[in-house]
Parts: sequence; structure tokens; C-alpha cells
Amino acid sequence: MIFKVSSSALNSRLTCASKVLASKNSMPILDCFLIEVSDNGQMTITASDSEKCYIANLNVLEQDSAGRFCVPAKTLMDSLREIPEQPITIEVNTNTYELKGKHGSGQFTIMAQNADPYPAPRPVTDGNTLNISAETLLSGINRSLFATANDEVRLVMNGIFFDIKEDQLIFAGTDGRKLVKNIIRSTTPGFNGSFILPKKVATILKSVVNKDENVVRIVYTNDRATIQTEDMTMHFRLIEGNYPNYNAVIPTSNPFRAIIDRQAFASSLKRVSVCCNQSSGLVKLELTNNNIHLTGQDNEYSTSAEEFLVCEYDNTPISIGFSCQFLIEICNIIDSENIILELADPSRPGLVRPAQEKENEELIMLLMPMRVDD
Repeated sequence: MIFKVSSSALNSRLTCASKVLASKNSMPILDCFLIEVSDNGQMTITASDSEKCYIANLNVLEQDSAGRFCVPAKTLMDSLREIPEQPITIEVNTNTYELKGKHGSGQFTIMAQNADPYPAPRPVTDGNTLNISAETLLSGINRSLFATANDEVRLVMNGIFFDIKEDQLIFAGTDGRKLVKNIIRSTTPGFNGSFILPKKVATILKSVVNKDENVVRIVYTNDRATIQTEDMTMHFRLIEGNYPNYNAVIPTSNPFRAIIDRQAFASSLKRVSVCCNQSSGLVKLELTNNNIHLTGQDNEYSTSAEEFLVCEYDNTPISIGFSCQFLIEICNIIDSENIILELADPSRPGLVRPAQEKENEELIMLLMPMRVDD
């Protein structure tokens, strides 16, 4: 079997597929890519870790026949990495499984293997179907992923919750200390449902889904899902269980409200974070008349820092403590010029919202307070 493909396109697809591969596999063949060339000029590259399966699509420039084989993933990627953009001819001996790659300045030889032992994908074809834009999917993942947990007991916290309503889609993520609720009203699924997208899958989707894709199709059941775009398909296991009632912990009335320049606030937090306690990361916020006083200190190393920042605040003075790193992450995720900080008292959660919301969207970031020693 001989076929010709673009070297850069092949390398791009292999890089995306490799994100699914595990460092240690129970089946040695899962260290390989499954490559299939069909009669219609289409090539697919499959990577799997037995829980997740990623399939990338690629057009073949030329071919003499169809066929399938497995090739060690790392060896093939290393062989292609330094080859500049050009057509590359791949010849596979179907008897010995010797693979030869020929390009403008040389060639390489790799031993492939029979593809028959490679486990077949498990697509979800009969389930609920959610069609959303790639931009919406990536935005929801980017905003929610940082709030997910790495909990060995409460596994449902280790993913992004897709709360599907007839007239809107909600992305939610929480680890018990921080929470994100992102409402998308421009997406109207037309049915009610929900599923929990695993954190690992969400991280992969961030890097493999093209935001210019028109539609991302998600088909899911109680335990599995398939995500499909024009360039790729991904099958994976969902996190099973009941997601906590995230709405129950969001305060409905926080009377103390400050409007803050997001970039200036983030810069001040970064400077203060250098001197915050290394274990807690506590930063103390004191809001007075149109002013925020930020304080960070580590008594163990006798270090401290403070910053003063102008804001819009004309209520009763209040002092509260938060994780400095979490506040920095929130500032980096929100993309509006100003943010709104809503507080009640030092023992209740604080809310952060963008001051300028996108049309048909609502973003709420919740952060649990930390104890401040007087």
C-alpha cells in the first residue's frame, strides 16, 4: 500500500491524537496509532487509552489502495517532527509491515504491525444530541475548567457539568472552594438533560477543537458520549453520579458591591502574592470609600506586601480574605474591562462577575472566603 499526504497536516493530526495516549497501557498496542486509508481518499488516525478514543480525519493526496495498520506513536511523531511542509510518501509492506516514509531530502523506516488486535471504538449513536458552536463549547470549558476538582472520593466534582435546559445551556464547575456558573442563552437545545464531562477530556478538547468550527455535535447516554466535528471524533466515558446543587450555594443578595479595573486588580494581586503565606495563599481585601487595600504576609519568613487600588465602592467598610491565586485565575478568565466584586460578610462566599456581559450570557464566579487573623 502506498499513499501520499501533507507532512504538516499529518504531523498536526498526530499531535492532536497523541494527547489521548496514556503513559502506561495495559495493552501494548495502545502505544500505537491505528492508521486507516479508505478507497475514497480519506485517512483516519485513531489513538486510545481504552477509556477514551480519538479519531482524526485527513485527506490523502494520492493512493494506490486501501488498508490499515498500527505504528508506534512516539517513533512516527519523532520521525516527522523536523520535516518541513511537503508531500510525504508512505509505503507499507502488508506482508512484513515495514513502513517507509519518503520526503524531499531523505527517508525513514519504521516497523508497523497488524491492526487486527487494536480495540474497536465504541461510538454513541443512540442518545440525546446536543448541537453547539465550537466557540460556545471552548468558552464554557475555558471558564469552568479551573474550578473542577481532583477528588478521589467525590468523583462527580472532577468534571464540568453540562446542565441542559430547553432554552439555555449552563456550564458549571466546582471543587467546594470555588464555583463557576456560565449561562449561555443563545444556545437553545430544546430538551432537558445533563452530563458531567471529565476534566481530562475537557483539557484535550481545549487543544484539539478549532474555534472556527460551525457545529460541534455531542451525543450522550448515561455513561458514554461521542463528540464530533468535521476534523475529529472522540468517544469517551462520562463521569456517573449526581452533581451537587450548585445553585444552592450561590448567594442571592450580596449588599457590598465594588467595581474594579480587572487588569489593575490582577497586577496588584500578582505583586502581593509573592509575599503571601506559601501554604494558604491568603490575601486580605479591605474595601473602604472608593479604595481597596490588599495585604499579603508570611510570618514564617517575615515577608509582607500591600497594594492600594482605586475602585467604585461607597458602602460600609468591609474586610475579607480570599485565596490570592484563585482571584488571579478569575481575573485571567474574565475578559471584560472591569469586574464586579459582590460581598456580604467575611464568612459568606464572594461573587465575581464581568461588569460588561456578553449578549445572552451570564457568568458568575463564586469564591469561598478564608479566615483572616486580626
